[in-house]
Amino acid sequence: MDINDLRSIHTVLSFLCFVIIAVWAFSGGVKRRFEEAANLPFTEEDEPIVSEGARSRGTQS
Repeated sequence: MDINDLRSIHTVLSFLCFVIIAVWAFSGGVKRRFEEAANLPFTEEDEPIVSEGARSRGTQS
């Protein structure tokens, strides 16, 4: 077995991993989880964003 055989095996395994991930990503079973994750930025509470520096300045008064 030479280096070209190893390269061929690596290419085939990489392609199989790609196909498996693509099938998983587009399957109906994970659609609900992806939709929930996509809506996360819109479901957060409306709290003001305070940086760490502003918090420390406010507590030193």
